[in-house]
Amino acid sequence: MSTFGSHFRVTTYGESHCLSVGCIVDGVPPGMRLTEADIQPQMTRRRPGQSAITTPRNEKDRVEIQSGTEFGITLGTPIGMRVMNENQRPKDYGNNTMDRFPRPSHADWTYLEKYGVKASSGGGRSSARETIGRVAAGAIAEKYLREAFGVEIVAFTASIGKEFLFTPTPEHPTASTNPEFLDLINKIDRKTVDSFVPVRCPSEEAGKRMEKLVEEYRDRQDSIGGTVTCVIRNVPSGLGEPCFDKLEALLGHAMLSIPATKGFEIGSGFGGCQVPGSIHNDPFIKASAQDGTPESVARPRLTTKTNNSGGIQGGISNGAHIYFNVGFKPPATIGQAQQTTGYDETDGVLEAKGRHDPCVVPRAVPIVESMAALVIMDAVLAQQSRQMARSLLPPLDRTIPLTGGGAQANGEGAKVEVDR
Repeated sequence: MSTFGSHFRVTTYGESHCLSVGCIVDGVPPGMRLTEADIQPQMTRRRPGQSAITTPRNEKDRVEIQSGTEFGITLGTPIGMRVMNENQRPKDYGNNTMDRFPRPSHADWTYLEKYGVKASSGGGRSSARETIGRVAAGAIAEKYLREAFGVEIVAFTASIGKEFLFTPTPEHPTASTNPEFLDLINKIDRKTVDSFVPVRCPSEEAGKRMEKLVEEYRDRQDSIGGTVTCVIRNVPSGLGEPCFDKLEALLGHAMLSIPATKGFEIGSGFGGCQVPGSIHNDPFIKASAQDGTPESVARPRLTTKTNNSGGIQGGISNGAHIYFNVGFKPPATIGQAQQTTGYDETDGVLEAKGRHDPCVVPRAVPIVESMAALVIMDAVLAQQSRQMARSLLPPLDRTIPLTGGGAQANGEGAKVEVDR
């Protein structure tokens, strides 16, 4: 359906060429300062027409808050947000061939099969215009996470076609063992990512290679795919709902719901399958005060020496950085003539019209960040509910003694309550 989340619920609406697109966000904590200025930066990073290698559709994507706030403060009631479609050109889709043929690898045919009717222009709900609501909602979630826990979410372009930021090697089949990659995700920020325009790959040399490749496909009226890497820092430990709503499962669900996605891998990913357990395992070490967690947030007593797990073990966050990759296919709509079969089952040639990205990866970066924020926000609210419910119960009698002073500043040891 069109709703995502359990405790922080987001419902998006709108099609590619309708009057407006937007969302309703339910579960926003009351008492948080929030205006359009908090949301617009991510909307602007996502919007079309940013460079010569994105769609020329000219939309400003100005967000308007319709409900749920008063005097710039959240009320705890549903927040409605709207973005007007200002540059619709549905006539681009009314040419003879696009009326007759479903676009190869697009959702034209499957939407028709599912509903018995489909939007006549653009991709309807399958269009990336739908992600505007996700990005607006994600900006709200991210502000709460940042103010409450110091959470930082940063995504960047990791590859386009066969051009990589970190090329897999026999020594490092997975980036999780590459010191350069680990150093990057420890310090990368959005300002740095956005300084590498238009590709958003945090390397001038790799970015130039990727930009040139996209230009080549654009000039051939073709398209190309790639991958986005995302890191989430300062995530509280204990998030995730085993067995079926493990945190990585929720992240995978969120990422694969984004249009044009084809793959998701977390931590060491598929490359980690090529190394032995003696290398892949993450030994535990005592957490230090310099682990990047804000002082206002309770730090875990332990952390891991390596992070091949990608910050999640047993479906639950362990306090380390969460990082993952999302694969995006080449955009389905291209300018080249394609031999295909029409709705009337006759063969023919489709020549698609309209304005489309030759590569969606650079514009997908804020969408990936936003969906990550929605997942973490939902998990935080679920865990806070559990912790509050437990805090109202009498203390348990049986405890396990701990040494090393992890929970006590005097170093004399501590006790953790357990339910046997």
